[in-house]
Amino acid sequence: MRTWLYLTAEGLAAPSASWLCCVWTPTGERRCLSLHEAGRELNGRVVDVLLPMEMCSWVRSDPWPSRRRPRAQALAFAIEEQLSENLETLHISVGPRDRQQRYPMMVTQRARFQALLQLLGAQGIEVRAVYVDADLLCEDKALAVRWFGRWLLGGALSARVALSVRAMATLKSGLPEDIHWLDEERDRQGIDEWILSTNGHPIDLLQGEFRRRRQSLPWRSTAVAAFGLLLLTWVFGEVRVRFIEGETRRLYVQSEQRFRALYPAQERIVDLAAQFQALHKHRGTRQETQVARLVRLTERVIGASDVEVQRIDYREGEGWKIQLTASSFIELEQLRERGLQNGLPLILGSASKQDNRVQTTLTLENG
Repeated sequence: MRTWLYLTAEGLAAPSASWLCCVWTPTGERRCLSLHEAGRELNGRVVDVLLPMEMCSWVRSDPWPSRRRPRAQALAFAIEEQLSENLETLHISVGPRDRQQRYPMMVTQRARFQALLQLLGAQGIEVRAVYVDADLLCEDKALAVRWFGRWLLGGALSARVALSVRAMATLKSGLPEDIHWLDEERDRQGIDEWILSTNGHPIDLLQGEFRRRRQSLPWRSTAVAAFGLLLLTWVFGEVRVRFIEGETRRLYVQSEQRFRALYPAQERIVDLAAQFQALHKHRGTRQETQVARLVRLTERVIGASDVEVQRIDYREGEGWKIQLTASSFIELEQLRERGLQNGLPLILGSASKQDNRVQTTLTLENG
């Protein structure tokens, strides 16, 4: 069993070092104390933090058509209508796709979550993962669990909610008949162990800008010594080959000057020999190939989609760039899938949503 730190709902109103929390050690013992006391108790031990559901909201996307996992930005825009706040002020964490091909997401205030992590760091608490209590309920059945004086709804239910005892009494009649009820007053230790076993797929909130950075390796001093030996070896080797490298650079500079004199349009030189051969052998056929790929793209991919093309540009070394608008992010994902099916790997640039249309830049790189 891992070491858990649970921040109870009582401290949400005024987060501080006196926040009432609970610590579970690997032996399963529960200890309730303040956050400051917990920091001294943990003594630098890495912990999994558990937040109350009252701090977050849980939403799900519509069934996603693509097999590939979408970017977090696309999922955020997909649930924008379910949220009452600006996306820029929110931190959205994405969970694994469920059986209905929908992505669950946990949403919280970005500034509030950042302040929470800073508060934990100020107490010397090292965080490995951050979960939400209602999201730890096992997903194979609908569950209502009384924990820390309030009710948690979750599991197979299409919701993750925390309710007071009075609110539960009001809403109880509307819950499914097959829901399973668990009460901490009957078996507190058993419910603690069951919840903290994380049998389901809870969402870790340490994603995106809050992703946990890897620890430095403990054998740093050994690595420094090894690096010193390698540095000395390199210095001796450098002395031996300096003359050869000097002659190589001189010949290369001469060759480059002659190449630029013959082909002044070639401003960038990456591989001198390869560029010289390409200019003689494939100069004409390459342009024809790029035009053919654009025709195949417009006929088989873009032509089969309900998108509007505003502009098409071609840049040497970058490929075709098509500015277009679509009705939704799902349509853009379908466009990329259709491109892969036709052997045309597409790259979607950063998308922006204006009114009911999504605008982006589609890139077909040189084949």
